[in-house]
Amino acid sequence: MSSELHIAIIGAGVVGLAIAAELAPAGVFVFEKNRSFGLEASSRHSEVVHAGIPYPEDSLKARLCVEGNALLYEFCEKHSVECKRLGKIFSAVEEDEMEGLEKLYEQARRNGVEGVTLISGDEIKRLEPNVQGIAGMLSPSSGIADSYSFMKALYSKATSENVKFVFNCEVVGIEKLDSKYKVTIKEEGGISSFTTPILINSAGLNAEKIAQLAGIDIAQAHYKTYLLKGDYFSIPPKRWRLVKRLVYPVPGKVGVGIHNCIAVDGRTRLGPYEYYVEDIHYEVDGGERELFYNFAKKYFPFLELEDLEPESSGIRPMLQSPHETVKDFVIAHEDKKGFPGLINLIGIESPGFTSSLAIGKYVKELVKEIGG
Repeated sequence: MSSELHIAIIGAGVVGLAIAAELAPAGVFVFEKNRSFGLEASSRHSEVVHAGIPYPEDSLKARLCVEGNALLYEFCEKHSVECKRLGKIFSAVEEDEMEGLEKLYEQARRNGVEGVTLISGDEIKRLEPNVQGIAGMLSPSSGIADSYSFMKALYSKATSENVKFVFNCEVVGIEKLDSKYKVTIKEEGGISSFTTPILINSAGLNAEKIAQLAGIDIAQAHYKTYLLKGDYFSIPPKRWRLVKRLVYPVPGKVGVGIHNCIAVDGRTRLGPYEYYVEDIHYEVDGGERELFYNFAKKYFPFLELEDLEPESSGIRPMLQSPHETVKDFVIAHEDKKGFPGLINLIGIESPGFTSSLAIGKYVKELVKEIGG
């Protein structure tokens, strides 16, 4: 590796991979502290391909999710990555959810999500005989994809176009020079450094830390992130085929609520049950079983308590604290803060997987403006 690089990306999660694949072959190096790509937030989520429905109009989340939805399906078809347009039903089970359902429909329309329709309880039963609901909204462009195969295809595309990946490599220092950044890295062989005029921070759960290393005042920039943990419970194979589509509750204040997550092989689990934590850990408390059951039983009356077993969990970096409303992605060239050439991606949580290819294109345009 040369001591002077053209473009350096920190983080090889799904978004870092998408950026690398988009920027190739512009002399790109990707630095990842883990032994391989996508081992943190990118491999611990629902694998749902979102349509772009609940996000504020004109937000990056809305725009990039709608664009990314189409790009992801196209990419998966081209690269033989398994994905399915299952469709999603937002189901209201109580009268007091009807207003929220109608607002959700209007939000989807404002965001340009195609094909969404309000449906009656009878229509829910026709589409999904084993699902309960008095009314709902159908989103036909929602679906699922094999996230590992998707990331592997991005990695293969990037490496085939001469992007270099450096694994087991942690960034431990960033110093701003006149027109470049000196980045210090820690590898098994010791400490070394390189310089680059374009530094892209796509470090996921560690993006706040990287921004701070670069010299950004986290508090002043409002880049403080909070850890939102989501737990999942599995259900037995005998229940897998009873529901064909994704079924979601009408969204609440913080997360999407517990829903069915269907993998491309038909394996089904429930989640996420989300709550803020102080530290990263992935244990799932078996004591949550009754909570999952009581919530999911409203939508899936066929479930029994003994069907549920602790399965997995994931953690999202949220820009909003537990007492704040949802905030947008931060994808910013930091020249106005005095850091030309530094691009920060902070708070890239859901719908980051769906949006990843669109984020790659967005960052590419920022790089063009910088002159990369």
